[in-house]
Amino acid sequence: MNLAQDNRETATARDYVEAVVRRAREPMPPFGFEPDWGDQPYRHKVYTEADHLPLPRDGKPVGPLATGLTPARDAAPEFDLPTLSGMLADSYGLGVRRMGVNGNKDNEGRTWYGAATWARGTASGGGLYPLEIYLVAGRGAPVTPGVYHYYTPRHTLRRLLAGDLTGRVRDALDAAGDSTGASTANCYLLISVKLWKNAFKYNSFSYHAVTMDVGTLLGGWQTWARARGLGLTPRLWYDEEALDRLLGLETAAEGVMAVVPVELRDRPGAPASPPVLRGEPAVARTELERSRTLIRFDQVESVHLAAAAAGAAPPPDAAEAAFAIPAADDVGSIRLPAPASLDMDVRTAVRRRRSSFGRFSARRRLAADKLSALLHHGTEGGRLQTAEVRQGRHGLHRIAVFANHVDGVPSGAYDFTPDGGLHPITGDPLSPFLQQQYFLDNYNLEQAAAVLAVIGRPTAAVEALGARGYRLANADVGALAQAFYTCAAALGVGCGAALGFDNVSLRDRGGLAAGDEWPMLIVMVGHERERSAELDLRMA
Repeated sequence: MNLAQDNRETATARDYVEAVVRRAREPMPPFGFEPDWGDQPYRHKVYTEADHLPLPRDGKPVGPLATGLTPARDAAPEFDLPTLSGMLADSYGLGVRRMGVNGNKDNEGRTWYGAATWARGTASGGGLYPLEIYLVAGRGAPVTPGVYHYYTPRHTLRRLLAGDLTGRVRDALDAAGDSTGASTANCYLLISVKLWKNAFKYNSFSYHAVTMDVGTLLGGWQTWARARGLGLTPRLWYDEEALDRLLGLETAAEGVMAVVPVELRDRPGAPASPPVLRGEPAVARTELERSRTLIRFDQVESVHLAAAAAGAAPPPDAAEAAFAIPAADDVGSIRLPAPASLDMDVRTAVRRRRSSFGRFSARRRLAADKLSALLHHGTEGGRLQTAEVRQGRHGLHRIAVFANHVDGVPSGAYDFTPDGGLHPITGDPLSPFLQQQYFLDNYNLEQAAAVLAVIGRPTAAVEALGARGYRLANADVGALAQAFYTCAAALGVGCGAALGFDNVSLRDRGGLAAGDEWPMLIVMVGHERERSAELDLRMA
């Protein structure tokens, strides 16, 4: 990529970021857009006439959530097929059908089976789950070499193309500079985003949400693998168009947004066979599209194509130094107690994970050690560790805490510091301010014990790393959200994440107006109403 093109792509991503963070004051086009719910796409990508390979059941516990959220030295990504099956099922497989009394407006429709929604272990903006997972398997794997699509409704792999195509993935990684050892892996998990599966509802804003969805999945895999004693290191820089061609995708409509090398064998440590690459075969099967009308959104496609055109991966140290945010003070004015323990198994935690949707109740205050656990484990273990950026103590984002009903913490806004301190931020009372900044009516923010705001510098990320730096920054936000959700489930605390708020007002109240920092996500935590009616129908 030449310098002029690089500047053009960076400017496109920077303009999109500015439009997103100011959308409460200056709406994004198309103005007055309303989703056509009767013409929404399939929630599960469907390839017709593709063979199903049932995945074996993983009967072993995954491991403690505390272990999964503890930063560790790199471990080998040596999976067998049951282990890979377990990680896929616990992250993106269908888990439970839930109906309950909450603040959402679509509860009545969910009582009908045709409109049922099935929860998964991974959080997703609006519950839309727009990600697709592919496995490119090579020689030595316990499946026939080829390209497979993970079909979530039946928890199967559908073979789309036979033959060892792992060399094509390696070439794509090498094009961006591979110094991670990924070229030795015999299999690769590819995560793609079908833009229409989110844009039909969120239109031009959708790209902001789906790039965080990528992070929730990668963060969940990172936690799962650590708890099992394995390691996963995602790659976000590669020749994206080459991988899109391999999967038969039109880059403007769907693109590969992450590559995760895995060593998939019948038994760990089995020797690899050298790959053989002949020609450039690609997936020729096409998916079955439910929607009669597909709408293209200019802002979504332009920022996506800008990120897809990214060149070489940035130096890890330079990338972190360019836009990492140190917390305000080394020592806070309030010291939180030691974090409450997280002994729950990861599988149990992700199966209990859910969004609270207006069920918060201030009748029970949140214990300070539970807030401490959420902040400590969420920020320490939830940071996304990619091959391109290995995060240090301060990370790419920091947390501001808006405390409403926490034991030992006066109501107010605080900067959270990594040593467990809360440093006060002066300003107006939180109530009714917080509720006034939230777009929807499915949450009462005053009833939440605390609202955690993830603070980042997305424009600086784009300037430092190019257009794909925006994806990295958002993926890190998503990984933090997934960590907060699973921590809350393990602590028996309600949780809900939201993007629908006035970024400008929240930035000003958080004391960020003088810099380029922005609140990127809010996460509400606290106890829920007791004895609320709910149906919890789990799949076998």
